[in-house]
Amino acid sequence: MQNPFKIHFENLWQALHDNEPLNSWSSLLQPALEAAVAAENNGNLVRWSHALEQIKAFPNNANFAIDQASVSASSASSLSEQEKLALTEALKGLHPWRKGPFDLHDIHIDTEWRSDWKWDRVYPHIASLENRTVLDIGCGSGYHLWRMLGSGAKLAVGVDPSLLSMMQFLSVEHFIKQQQPAYFLPLTLEQLPIDKRGGGFDSVFSMGVLYHRRSPIDHIYDLKSQLRGGGELILETLVIPEDYGQMLLPEDRYAQMRNVWFLPNVKELQHWLQRCGFINVRCVDLNPTSIDEQRTTEWMEWNSLESFLDPQDHSKTIEGYPAPLRAVMVCNKPQ
Repeated sequence: MQNPFKIHFENLWQALHDNEPLNSWSSLLQPALEAAVAAENNGNLVRWSHALEQIKAFPNNANFAIDQASVSASSASSLSEQEKLALTEALKGLHPWRKGPFDLHDIHIDTEWRSDWKWDRVYPHIASLENRTVLDIGCGSGYHLWRMLGSGAKLAVGVDPSLLSMMQFLSVEHFIKQQQPAYFLPLTLEQLPIDKRGGGFDSVFSMGVLYHRRSPIDHIYDLKSQLRGGGELILETLVIPEDYGQMLLPEDRYAQMRNVWFLPNVKELQHWLQRCGFINVRCVDLNPTSIDEQRTTEWMEWNSLESFLDPQDHSKTIEGYPAPLRAVMVCNKPQ
């Protein structure tokens, strides 16, 4: 079986080489990447690779488009109904699809999350991405990477340890006619090199990650280390209403998630960012997650948000905590 990652990484090394101070990353990251994609580390990798091979058998002479509804790639020579069914089956071999939506050859991948809604809340409040280098931590299938490119970024690098997410990213990438400067690293933020001369990115996004970290302050410092002086951090995370208290540390699960740790209120989160040395710290959006934004679909058939809320009172999780409330914080690293 052909290595599904080889060409992608070769293109990445060239892109990083052309972007100082990221040009040292290729030699520093290769051992970690080799370990991350080793087949023996993930029993599903062979099955996912087979699905990707089937997907890549379909034409990629597509027109790539980004609009307010989805990331899409449509071909002038449309597929037959039989071909569309075969492609749909292959794409569903990469279930569950959590972040999107995508439209590929008129197949609508209706992902669990309406990630376009989140982008619409974030984008009006951030610095222009025109000609910027961008890092997206916890990028999932890469939906927001494509939106960043559509907003003018010259290089978008996504980081997520999920090999399934990378397979989904490579599936979408296949249908893009021309090489787009978006790349996926199946690693964690902590595995990325830190350049002593300062970070190499103009914008760093961390959306839906902070509450999964047992040390949120360390996460914020790690994000800061990847930013150049004057660069912008966009941090989106779960918070609690101010009248609930300063911070919530769930006893066990939160909305049925075991890996949820610290949920501050907005003022406390602002204090964390300021204590870590960020300036111009502001909350630009505060939004309760609805069951229309995160839900079960035919592309993610497992339980979703509605199953994790109190059935009698959707203002509470099934454990009795405040229902998911998400804040978008924007701030800058000093020059």
